[in-house]
Amino acid sequence: MITYEKKEIFYFLIGFWLILGVECYSSGSYNLTVKTGGSVTIPCYYDGKYTHQKKYWFSEADKSSTYTNTTEENLSVIDHPDQNLFTVTMRNLQSTKHDGRYYCAVKVEGNVTVTYGLYLQVQSAPDVSVVNSSVSGHEGDDISVQCLYNSGYKNKTKQWCRYKDKRCYTVGRTDTSQNSSVQISDDGRRSFTVLMTGLRLTDSGWYYCSAGEALNPVQLTVNEGKQGTVNDKVWYMEHFCLSQN
Repeated sequence: MITYEKKEIFYFLIGFWLILGVECYSSGSYNLTVKTGGSVTIPCYYDGKYTHQKKYWFSEADKSSTYTNTTEENLSVIDHPDQNLFTVTMRNLQSTKHDGRYYCAVKVEGNVTVTYGLYLQVQSAPDVSVVNSSVSGHEGDDISVQCLYNSGYKNKTKQWCRYKDKRCYTVGRTDTSQNSSVQISDDGRRSFTVLMTGLRLTDSGWYYCSAGEALNPVQLTVNEGKQGTVNDKVWYMEHFCLSQN
């Protein structure tokens, strides 16, 4: 950990958006809930113009920051400049130690740009969680993600959102603008399922399940079409035609 300079600590505590020289991206109010003793990976997207700038993860709880490409026992902050994001992985999470507000930030000529902020809450039974935090498939395939929520969130709005562009798909009869390749079904009890069909390479990236203000991230990886699939279809059609003659 690299301790924040006193002046920067003051800046964070009285509000990023009120400080001259601190630029903020609209991040909304996000509550990330994680199971006690568990781990989570958080994506921090940034503008391409910040590719070569210093980036770090700031903890308001202990007034410290960890710069990218740092790996510790229970914390890793890794930059992925080809994707314009850095990831933060926190492990062995404990309520008394890790509950609090965190920020993804970039330092540009002494000024601070906050790209994302969230409140982390460690719970024995998380408000929102996912069965699998990482899913993958090939072009044209379908994938499903199961998102779990506790009973207190039964009547909250359920969504599947993409971090990068904040595009969201919502459970509910009043939403008539759904993309036909994304379907969301809520069992009305403790979970809702996201089905993505006809995957494209551009679908790769980070998403999150949310119920109300609580969320949990999911990484989706879409690989190129399975090798041999096209050739197999051509072979089948050729032999089918020959067998009919």
